[in-house]
Amino acid sequence: MRHARRRIFRRGARFAAVGGLLCGGLMVTHAMASEPSASSRAPESAARLAADKGAGLVSRLGTARTAGSWIADDGRPVVAVTDSTAAAEVERAGARPKVVRHSMQELKSVTQALKSAPRVAGTAWAMDYVDNEVVVRADSSVSASDWSRMTKLAGSMGSSVRMERTQGTFTTRLNGAQPMFSTGGRCSAGFNVTNGKNEFILTAGHCGPAGSVWFADNQGTKQLGQTITTAFPGNDFSLIQYNNGENDTGNNVVAIGGGKGVQILGAADATVGQRVFRSGSTSGLHDGRVKGLNATVNYPEGTVTGLIETDVCAEPGDSGGPLFSEGIALGVTSGGNGDCTSGGTTFFQPITKAMTALAVKLTGPGARGASGATAQNSPAPAASRGTAVAPGSVAPGSVQAVGSGDSVSLLDRLTDPQNIGPGLLVIAGSIIALVATRYIRTEQDRNRYRRQYSQSWG
Repeated sequence: MRHARRRIFRRGARFAAVGGLLCGGLMVTHAMASEPSASSRAPESAARLAADKGAGLVSRLGTARTAGSWIADDGRPVVAVTDSTAAAEVERAGARPKVVRHSMQELKSVTQALKSAPRVAGTAWAMDYVDNEVVVRADSSVSASDWSRMTKLAGSMGSSVRMERTQGTFTTRLNGAQPMFSTGGRCSAGFNVTNGKNEFILTAGHCGPAGSVWFADNQGTKQLGQTITTAFPGNDFSLIQYNNGENDTGNNVVAIGGGKGVQILGAADATVGQRVFRSGSTSGLHDGRVKGLNATVNYPEGTVTGLIETDVCAEPGDSGGPLFSEGIALGVTSGGNGDCTSGGTTFFQPITKAMTALAVKLTGPGARGASGATAQNSPAPAASRGTAVAPGSVAPGSVQAVGSGDSVSLLDRLTDPQNIGPGLLVIAGSIIALVATRYIRTEQDRNRYRRQYSQSWG
């Protein structure tokens, strides 16, 4: 009876070990299958290809025969052209032409004339590629006399200018939010960047002057770093160097709230018509479309040029937060009007221009291209007070869980069900169990043989 029980125990142990091997193998297979493939990580999405095709045609045809390009609602690239010959060339290249009256050279001459006129705080302008116009907007702070003077100036430029009054005021989005706190105000972190020696947070320039000290909490107990360089007005970007010159967590994702983040794979220029996503510490994640490029905004603090104009909403405290699409970094939040209840216009500093000026690139093991790649690792923004986006055909990127910002131990990584660690642990334990049961059986057989030998030869 005792020997039977031993045999049952050994067989049960072997079955358990074999089952553990099978289970561990399935866990590893599932974890590896859930990892984004190399092809899914590539930033060459349909939207990106369409944007590149349109930009390439504009570059080839020149600014005298074109007036910009954009992505249509059906995802195809559209190129504004000024003659039928250019239209035929666009069609042959697989894009859609739109014959317009004004060339890019003419639109640029209009923006230059506006820039040369006396500055009026509360005004902004950008090129509307779709309608082939320069749209000039004035907020509620602009006086009737200033509006009359600007309208008269626009009238002298003909049909290439459209004047609009807008609700609210154009302001930088600085006050009243977390997670980055300083004596100058509160902002949202943008992207993590590096110069090859140290690591920094790239955020908005209006968030604070050089020397500003930043904290991750409003009690001032967890210091993030210090602003070492800033550009505002004119541009709107700055660098905050981490205290030890290094990003402690090594995350390569943009926090979007709810413990989730989007992996950033590269950086690029925005395209008119492109669906984009913005994350900020006040309002969370929201989406919209790029409405214009090279926008100029006359904030009360000064004029900023070369911005991305969007219809994405933003609120105070979202300043410096990231703009991205399909895992590609596009810009950091500068300012705008409205909020995430009534909507509004938000402007962004292009990230490619900022990184070039600062001689930095995006950090992270997934870095791709000349512009760098992965990005931000700031504390996660608060939950959205408006309606968070539900990604459709164009997504923010590869969404994954993100931690609180603390470094992750090896044990935590091994036991994380999203990794292959648990499966490997089960496999290792099963192999040890098989070896152990085999060793025990061998020792038992050896001892039984010795007893039989001793009884036979006494």
